[in-house]
This record gives sequence, structure tokens and C-alpha cells, in this order.
Amino acid sequence: MTTLRDIMTTDLTTTDPRATLKEVATLMREQDIGNVLIMDGDQLSGIITDRDIVIRAVAYGHDLGSAATDYATGSVFTMNADTSVQDAAKAMADRQLRRLPVTDGDRVVGIVSLADLATRASGGADEQALQGISQPTI
Repeated sequence: MTTLRDIMTTDLTTTDPRATLKEVATLMREQDIGNVLIMDGDQLSGIITDRDIVIRAVAYGHDLGSAATDYATGSVFTMNADTSVQDAAKAMADRQLRRLPVTDGDRVVGIVSLADLATRASGGADEQALQGISQPTI
């Protein structure tokens, strides 16, 4: 059984809750990534994506000096590193998630994206997740 631990990305880009939108966007550009985890000490307090910045802030003309946490998703859904890829794909589909932080106990140890499911997993996990993510929300 392939688990999230087998396919997760462990090189995480994080910031603290005081980071601004501009600082987060700069991290994304420098690291060539689309999301940053917001950590309050060792605790995950949010995740912000490039899409969050554009749709929730830039589109409304908000100041790029604003706190990134104001535009991030809080109460982030996570799964344990020993979860099967198939179970994770189902959860991602059900919750329409493109990125899934992975934990070991209370510690964030990695992240799995839809791209990871497509390139590192077998058994159609990426198709399962993509079908759920692509469903319109009501």
C-alpha cells in the first residue's frame, strides 16, 4: 500500500503569521511554488495559495502589505503520513482540495498536491481527486 509518506514533498516553504501578502508572493516566486504554509511556532495555522492572493486580495484592490493570514485558509484539513494514497485522494475529492498538508502526530512533515498524485502515485488516485475537485460547488 502506497502511503502519503511515500509521495509527499518534504521540502516545505513556511512563514509566520506576521508575513505580508507581498512577502508570501515573493517566497512563491523564489521557490517556484503555489502555496505557503503559515506556521505559528510548530502549529499549522493556515495555508495560502497563489490563487488566494489573486482572488481574495488583488481582485479587490487590497494592499499587498496586508497580513497574509487575512486571506489564507485557516483550520486546514490534514492527514497522517501513514494514510493510503487512495484514502487521501478520496478526501481531497470530497473536500475539493488541490493540496493536502501531511502530519506525523501534531507535526507537519510534508504536503501532497494533485500533481504529486499524478506523478508519484498509481491506481488512478489523481483521477479520483480531480473528479471531485472539478465538481461545481453549490
